[in-house]
Parts: sequence; structure tokens; C-alpha cells
Amino acid sequence: MTGAAEDHQVVIFGLGTESFALPVAQVREILDHRPCFRMPHMPAWILGLTDIRGQSVPVVDLRRRLGMAPVETTPTTRVLVTEFQPKAEGAGPQRLGLVVDRVLDVSLYDAGAVESPPAIGGRWRIECVAAILRHKGDFAALLDLASIFAEDDPAMLDGTALASAIAA
Repeated sequence: MTGAAEDHQVVIFGLGTESFALPVAQVREILDHRPCFRMPHMPAWILGLTDIRGQSVPVVDLRRRLGMAPVETTPTTRVLVTEFQPKAEGAGPQRLGLVVDRVLDVSLYDAGAVESPPAIGGRWRIECVAAILRHKGDFAALLDLASIFAEDDPAMLDGTALASAIAA
């Protein structure tokens, strides 16, 4: 699917009791949870590297990155393989695996289902949430991956750079 319809299609997923969304255009695939190669001296939210079709991809515990308590994996735990454009000037697309508790839906939404995130009382930094979506009588926070990972050294998240560090 391409064009306007793709721009309004999202993957809805859960972390604990919260619902979140990412644009389908940023989600390359959804995988069952798999073990990662853990790197020393990495932040706790970077779980390590995994091989996806011959490419080293950093895997991130999205719960920890958003400041939520970690949980054990379950049969519903999934890895969303994402690709997004970082905010760093001159940076190329960033590919990350995001560990989520469960995938709930892939759905279309219209402009009437979108609201600005509230400026008060949020659990997460307001710049990390692009919008609030109404979904099946509930809400989902549409995440802005470029903002969530904006503070980090792009080389630390780049699978190629991590793989090179292993070999050194």
C-alpha cells in the first residue's frame, strides 16, 4: 500500500495497560521475540544486536526507553522492526528492533480520530508523542521515534557500528 492510505495506517501495540501506535510506513516487519547478543557498557534499554536477514539490527526495550518497568517476555512479546529518519543532520535512516508486550492491531484512521497530545500530566515527554489516536473506543499514543531517540549518539544505535565494536 502506498500514498495517502499508508500515511493513515498504524500498527497499534501495547506496553502494560497502555496502547501506542506507529505509522505502518515505519514498521518493516513484526517478529516473534528472539534472544539478542548483549553488548557490554550499553544502556539497559539497549538489549543488544540481532540478525535480521543478514543485517545487524540493534534491539531496544521500548518499555525501559519510555521509563516503564521492565517485564519478562511472554508468548505475546513481539519485536517491531522499524526504520525512521533521525533528527541528526546528515544522518541516514535508522533501523531498530523495538520490543513490545503485544501487537494489538493494524488499522486505518481518519483525521477526525487524531488529537494533539495534552500539554500536561503525561507520563512521557510531550515531544515523544506526535498525536493521540482514538481507536475502538480507547486511545493510543502515536509515537515519534525520531524524538524518542534524538538524544542518543546515532553510532550507539547503528547496528554496523555496534558490530564493528564487537570485532575490535
